[in-house]
Amino acid sequence: MKIGVPKEIKTYENRVALTPSGVAALTQAGHQVLVETSAGSACGYPDEQYRRAGAQMTTAAEAWSADLVVKVKEPQPVEYGYFRPNLMLFTYLHLAAAPDLADALMAEGVTAIGYETVQDAEGRLPLLAPMSEIAGRLAPQLGAQYLENHQGGLGILISGVPGVPAAHVVIVGGGTVGTAAAKMAVGMGARVSILDINPNRLAWLDDVFGSRIQTLWAHPAALGDAVRSADIVIGAVLVPGDRAPKVVTTEMVQQMTAGSVIVDVAIDQGGCVETIDRATTHENPTYTRFGVTHYAVANIPGSVARTATQALTNVTLPYVIALSRGLTGALQERPELRSGINIADGRITHAAVAKALDRAYHPLTL
Repeated sequence: MKIGVPKEIKTYENRVALTPSGVAALTQAGHQVLVETSAGSACGYPDEQYRRAGAQMTTAAEAWSADLVVKVKEPQPVEYGYFRPNLMLFTYLHLAAAPDLADALMAEGVTAIGYETVQDAEGRLPLLAPMSEIAGRLAPQLGAQYLENHQGGLGILISGVPGVPAAHVVIVGGGTVGTAAAKMAVGMGARVSILDINPNRLAWLDDVFGSRIQTLWAHPAALGDAVRSADIVIGAVLVPGDRAPKVVTTEMVQQMTAGSVIVDVAIDQGGCVETIDRATTHENPTYTRFGVTHYAVANIPGSVARTATQALTNVTLPYVIALSRGLTGALQERPELRSGINIADGRITHAAVAKALDRAYHPLTL
């Protein structure tokens, strides 16, 4: 099969879909891999490494001409012109927050497979997990940075010092992002509270962290109290395929102390904070509402591109290898890919995506 790896063009998106070693695994299996020139240069993989791995260095148009195109982030509007029937696209899609992209994919008959909705028999999201882990670990660091005075923050050191209290970090959602954020925040010396609606998850978090964190049931009153007292709020709510619910309300944000910080990691799926009405970029990452700094970058792991590229390739490569044998064979080999197919034959084939976009749902017939 011909497999294309275009260069990412989202603002400050420095990742690439495959490392040279990932490309080598595909070329050694007899596949033709077309990598766009300089696709990996921003994360330390020069073109020569891809050539040695057996790739052909090409233009964007040539990379997009492949049977299977593998990316990191959702296609940008200038890339919609590359869409065509019989194209398989394998990338993060986050269609719940991108109706125009969904329309373009359907109009051109693209088979669109989203990393973020591939779900195994145990309900895990194996292709989302490593980026969630990275974004979660970065979130407390980002919050600590924007608490500094010269960033418009309260001037609070996240760890405090002897005789002075540490910052209060409130994490909304106890999944992969929330757990990773808690690990970092605890390690940085913060006072940490995690809220979730799953009692089993709260019990697990309590067993793991013990007295180092406070676990809370996320009913509105408890959530409001926690947010009001927070120096940093980290949004970590996920409903696979669907838009994130707006659980942190405008009223809650209005009651936060001016100079505090919100980092909404859920922004890829529309965000879980009501006062965040748009995604930001690494170029202009924040804006202020009610005196509170809002960080809403939709590709947080792109700031640590080399680590993120390696982690992503580790989990996606087995699925790329399966897809290189054709979609029907891939579904037999990796049945969890079925949940990853968001669009096929011009129709939405993922129930949560259809619900989020208020479109008709058509179960996959393969």
